[in-house]
Amino acid sequence: MDHIETKILNSYTIQEAAQNMVFAARLTQQGHSIQNMDDLMTLYQKSFTDKTVDRIASLPHPTVQKFTVITVAIVGASRRFLAQITRHQNEVKFMSASLQYSNYSEKAAFAIPYEILFSEQRYIDLYLKSCLSDLRCYQELCSVGFHHDSAGYALPHALRNILIICATPYEWKHMISQRICRRNTDETRIVMLDIWQKLYEFDPILFSPKLTGPFCQRGGCEEGAMSCGIPIPKKWSPLEIMKADYPLLVEGRKAVYEN
Repeated sequence: MDHIETKILNSYTIQEAAQNMVFAARLTQQGHSIQNMDDLMTLYQKSFTDKTVDRIASLPHPTVQKFTVITVAIVGASRRFLAQITRHQNEVKFMSASLQYSNYSEKAAFAIPYEILFSEQRYIDLYLKSCLSDLRCYQELCSVGFHHDSAGYALPHALRNILIICATPYEWKHMISQRICRRNTDETRIVMLDIWQKLYEFDPILFSPKLTGPFCQRGGCEEGAMSCGIPIPKKWSPLEIMKADYPLLVEGRKAVYEN
């Protein structure tokens, strides 16, 4: 799970997200006072506080959070992550590197699961041996003339991928809430926690734990008998969750940053 990077490509829209949300909410109640475009722009540019953002974002009216799109790039996550995250199709757009058009014969890389990554070297070697065996099959099929699309079926889910995701603030919060729950796979949690941390740094109110975290942070677990039984503390930030659940990965990243 190392060497996975995320970046918000249009971070300037995060501030706009809060402004658009507050503006949309105010508009519903002040239509009678708007007589022309100048009136509308005055309302649009009217200042607001963090308390206002928190109050409106807490309301059961998600439409006001859907007037901005935030675009995130993910480099290095596996195609297994791709298969999982693309279950979210409501108001979300995805663009992924293609097995049909990309040629991985010389430049393939593989994500190593967290549990294996920090295990004994012999298990890491065993895992990579399997990945490389699949890659050799892919290379041989390509070398004898089979199309990349056909040969791509031989590649493992571990193949690192490039993915772009566009979603509204509301849908980002929904995806994060669903995918950082401790019932999810490690890679999916790590990627979504990393994205949440970046969003949280830009706007800790709109993307606060009580508005973005899993069920256990926003009230109580709703999974019933399927609950993990280990609730995340309600005020923990995404970085605090990462440190608690993936300490070796956090320490590894810290060492890289320091060097």
